[in-house]
Amino acid sequence: MARILKYLGYHEAAQSPKTEVLAGGTTFLAMVYITVVNPSILSDAGMDFGAVFVATCLAAALGSFMMGVLGRYPIALAPGMGQNAFFSYVIVLGMGYPWQTALGAVLISGVIFVVLSVLPIREWLFNAIPMNIKYGISAGIGFFIGFIALKNAGIVIDNPATLVSLGSLTQIEAVLCLAGFILIAVLSTRGFVGAIIFGIGSVSILGWLLGVTEFQGLVSTPPSIAPVFMQFDLEAALTMSMVPIILALLLVDVFDTAGTMVAVSQRAGLLDDKGKLPNLRPALLADSGATAVGAMLGTSSTTSFIESAAGVEAGGRSGLTAVVVGVLFLCCLFFAPLAQSIPAYATSAALLFVACLMVGSIKEIDWTQIPEYVPAVVGALAMPLTFSIADGIGLAFITYALIRIGSFEFKAADAASFVIAGIFLLKYLLL
Repeated sequence: MARILKYLGYHEAAQSPKTEVLAGGTTFLAMVYITVVNPSILSDAGMDFGAVFVATCLAAALGSFMMGVLGRYPIALAPGMGQNAFFSYVIVLGMGYPWQTALGAVLISGVIFVVLSVLPIREWLFNAIPMNIKYGISAGIGFFIGFIALKNAGIVIDNPATLVSLGSLTQIEAVLCLAGFILIAVLSTRGFVGAIIFGIGSVSILGWLLGVTEFQGLVSTPPSIAPVFMQFDLEAALTMSMVPIILALLLVDVFDTAGTMVAVSQRAGLLDDKGKLPNLRPALLADSGATAVGAMLGTSSTTSFIESAAGVEAGGRSGLTAVVVGVLFLCCLFFAPLAQSIPAYATSAALLFVACLMVGSIKEIDWTQIPEYVPAVVGALAMPLTFSIADGIGLAFITYALIRIGSFEFKAADAASFVIAGIFLLKYLLL
């Protein structure tokens, strides 16, 4: 057992196995909503809800196992939000492609993703992110998940005149979310181990007792995965008209993953003194391989989940945390009613607290150099306002490149940054 823990990076983390298991449980509770939300979105494209539920659990489990064993990072994976909406509402409903063709495009993008991860290209791009932009990414993702948390709890709502506005704070869901948020903050202040998972559990139970959310039970038999398993249409996806779609899927996956891994690893203290991640290539391979595996199982792109930050705040520092998440997603196949009973306002309380912690990285930015802090701030602002981690990163790099070129100030590492900026410019102009 000790040898397994050492392999998973536990010896470097200086945490107890109990803490890592608790962290895995915290991450799982923060992201288990995907087992309901992903099938709901993909079913709008005509896919079977029950089959996608099974595919979602299996893709999350296998992806998290791969990250834990190969990458040895406390980062969990699952079918990503945003990618599933792009799949259903743009590719299928908007452009009229069958969902089988869309799955084929996801598989192709996953295979290309794997090739880029095996080659030094993706690692080179990942390490090319300037340190100040990395701090900005971490803060921006904090703002982003904070916005998601407030939105899911009904505290922030849409407004046709101002885009967003304050919702009703007398709504019970908003009250429970804020109560859970304060509970987690108070317990964390007092050094209570497991404050986040305790907060999620407490708010969930209170919501069930008050009748706000229905407790749907504990155990059920998993549905059949047959309606979506290996149902991708590669022949239809391998056409010129699908090339822009495949590139869009690839770019979002590449830079969403980069942003998530930077933010979570920076918060966990796993970056080295040069701002780089050790054992990066296996971690990238695990992430990219999960997208291809997920497409074969029958779901949209699988990616690293920013909710992993909740587990990091609970003490997760090694691959054991991700492995625990994988085990829990397998269990979720049989405990679907319990997983579906965890309300959005409970997980929103945890994510809001984690968001507050992540935004703190903004203090590390070098505020004395305009070419350094302006792109970082642009990226941090753009992530919640565009509702996209990838677009936030893209706008940060474009800003960085234009300022460097305009001021005729260049650094040795700028070539890679200019390449990334150019890729995003092409994306915005052509896709």
